[in-house]
Amino acid sequence: MTANSTDSPSDSSGEVWQPSDAALADLLGALAYGELSAFDRLAEDARTAPTLVTRAALAKMAGAEIGHYRLLEEHLRTLGVAAETAMAPFVTALDGYHRSTAPHDWLESLVKVYLGDGLAADFYSAVAGWLPEPTGSLVRKVLADTGHGAFAEREVAAAIEQNRQVRDRLALWGRRLLGEAITQAQYVVADRDELAELFVRGFGDMSGIAVLFKKLQLQHNRRMGALGLA
Repeated sequence: MTANSTDSPSDSSGEVWQPSDAALADLLGALAYGELSAFDRLAEDARTAPTLVTRAALAKMAGAEIGHYRLLEEHLRTLGVAAETAMAPFVTALDGYHRSTAPHDWLESLVKVYLGDGLAADFYSAVAGWLPEPTGSLVRKVLADTGHGAFAEREVAAAIEQNRQVRDRLALWGRRLLGEAITQAQYVVADRDELAELFVRGFGDMSGIAVLFKKLQLQHNRRMGALGLA
């Protein structure tokens, strides 16, 4: 693999730093399990959708997510790592996040997927800029919008227009999702040395990571605004 010539970090000698295959496998494993989980959530949401139109829309989005998973599975194979092996270290944390943020109804499900996917996309987009190729391009491709964003905005806007209490409840829900997501992400990074080194080297130092988290929060707030929940 060749490093991105414009964005890849350099060490003190000026040589371009390359993340290890183990670090890349960790990163892609976490992303793959996120995509697999997204497929599961969207497929489940489709079954509880209030209309056939919304059911079909979510089913199509679920299909896009499993397509993304297959791309990651194939790329991990080129690194000599089975997808299930790469994903295994992240199952407990991600499943724990989903258990602690289990939606109570259709609207909470929409908000969770919309905001959760947005956070993941912001984070991985920041990382993709200094990943070696073809991994960086793959990550950007996997982050492609499945159409859920505009769909969620329409559905939530229609619901809160009819009921102010729904808006207040979903606003609290959105803020809780951010806190839970950041907490679980910190646990995962602290538990994986190769992944922690990748982020510290990629973002320069711990202050660079702190700046990233501030940007993630700002983007989260913008998405809350797009939903009418700011």
